[in-house]
Amino acid sequence: MGVPALVMLAVGLWGLDRDGMWRDEAVSFQVGRRTVPQIWLLLHDVDAVHGLYYLLMHAVLAVHPGEVVLRLPSVCAAAVTAGLVAALGTRLARPRVGLWAGLLYAGAPMAGHYAQEGRSYALVAAGATGATLLFVRAVQGGTRRDWWAYGAVLGLTCWLHEFAVLLLCAHAGSLALARAERVRVWRGWGCAAGGVVVSLLPMVFVSRGQAAQVAWLRRPTADTAEGLLRGFLGPAGGVYEVCLGLALVGLVGLARRGEVTLAGVALPLTVVPPAVLMLVSQVSPLYVDRYVLYALSGAPLVVAAGAERVAGVVGRLRLGGRRAPTAPKGHPQLHLLPQPPLVTLTGVLAIVLGFLHQLPLLRADRDPGTRADDLGAVSRVVGRELAGGDAVVFLPDDVRNVALAYPRAFRGVRDVALAAGPAESGTLYGREAGPREVRRRLGRLDRVWVVADQDLLAGHWIPRSPVERAKLAVLNRDFTGQEPILRDRTAVRLYVRNPLPVDSPSIHPLPIHPPPVDPPPIHPLPAGPLPAGPLPAGPLPAGPLASGSLSAGSLSAGPLASGALASGSLSAGSLASGALASGPLSAGPLAAGSLASGLLPGRATLASA
Repeated sequence: MGVPALVMLAVGLWGLDRDGMWRDEAVSFQVGRRTVPQIWLLLHDVDAVHGLYYLLMHAVLAVHPGEVVLRLPSVCAAAVTAGLVAALGTRLARPRVGLWAGLLYAGAPMAGHYAQEGRSYALVAAGATGATLLFVRAVQGGTRRDWWAYGAVLGLTCWLHEFAVLLLCAHAGSLALARAERVRVWRGWGCAAGGVVVSLLPMVFVSRGQAAQVAWLRRPTADTAEGLLRGFLGPAGGVYEVCLGLALVGLVGLARRGEVTLAGVALPLTVVPPAVLMLVSQVSPLYVDRYVLYALSGAPLVVAAGAERVAGVVGRLRLGGRRAPTAPKGHPQLHLLPQPPLVTLTGVLAIVLGFLHQLPLLRADRDPGTRADDLGAVSRVVGRELAGGDAVVFLPDDVRNVALAYPRAFRGVRDVALAAGPAESGTLYGREAGPREVRRRLGRLDRVWVVADQDLLAGHWIPRSPVERAKLAVLNRDFTGQEPILRDRTAVRLYVRNPLPVDSPSIHPLPIHPPPVDPPPIHPLPAGPLPAGPLPAGPLPAGPLASGSLSAGSLSAGPLASGALASGSLSAGSLASGALASGPLSAGPLAAGSLASGLLPGRATLASA
């Protein structure tokens, strides 16, 4: 048990400080730093399935809020799981089988991946493997206390993640393969299983109301199942084929009446929980591989059982076909070679070679860029580009996660859309203002930074939220985006308000009219037709203007008849009471270029007089 646990601990600690959290880790980090009442308020709205884990992380992060501390519980849990896998192999077969199985688990890239993730899945795997060990002990002649311990550990594990309840189906399959006929065994298991289910009902009731959280999931396919199998046995070429062959060999002698076998425990543990969840997901998609990470514990046991059988065949060939002795408990104890330690070391060497073959995968997993996203890289861009007093918009609102996980990078920055913070609102990412208020706030800005999902900015998907639509509409209509800075799937982009068009009324000053002045005196024109040619400069001679009208033919020729008056002919005034004022036509009806109908035959206007 000790060696696999130490190896897993070393693998987990290697490169633990990746200098960047991905989105789920960031949620664990920012929720774990809230107070217990704030966490309790959150669980009424979202993430009830992770409630126990958040409370645990609240205690852990109280020691020191950092990324390494966030991941340490997962590293320790993975090390415990490797040791428990070794203990299962030892109990159900022999010590070297346990050693091989534990080392196989420690070297699995999938185990190493979740050992370095600040989420609950490594802890669930440890609890499920521990519950399986207690199950084996109870079946092999344990007392009622053993069954109660089994139920308690499994119940606690289910409160870390409710899908661990599928482990009950795996254990029922093991009992069926063992063809257990003792009433004591079935009664003990049934009581423990009933207690687990009853204790889990409150979480099931609450989490059903939060099903929208997994609305993004899709139905698993045959490729999904193959991908999970490769993850369990070893994704690297060569390792997968060898482990698959050994696993098939290990299934020989799967069932034995009246007792549980190594394969009879390991196969249901590996297959049943993922298979059940995939079948259910054909109706209501719920499957993600990390939800059944605990099933990985069974795969190394099956492979180690196959390796033991191969070693047994080789041993019989070396012994001239004689069968090796049998252990008192009935488990095959095959002295495969004249020197059993050499067999153990041969198996260990093979595991080391497989580990080295998969080392590039393990090394790449230490790069934060291999995760779904790297919020640490985004925060470094923000810290470099944004200054105190700058405004920022998150698109969609869950991108605010980067500001909650790395608040130092956003110090002094104004969150335009935020109405209430996550802690006080009991939400993961805070509560934003309504669409109208968001439009009003953006309307007062000349420049705004946008931290957004890259696909959303590119138009590859359209948000359903009216608030998100309002943000996009204002940004696309009133702003111009500068060159974005991309980090994985997140873009940091400056938007600058568009200049207003030249003919926009809002940029022209209102016309200023000079104060009115008293009109000059009006000099009536003399009676009779006007002489041909331009009017002389200066005021017109006195006289009536045909009682307010120009008779037909009076302006039959000359400049006035053509619609033009020489400069200075009429300096100012209007046709008031039948008279033309002196000076240019700068005001009045005549200055507007019109005469009443019938005044000038053939012309209704004096254009540009």
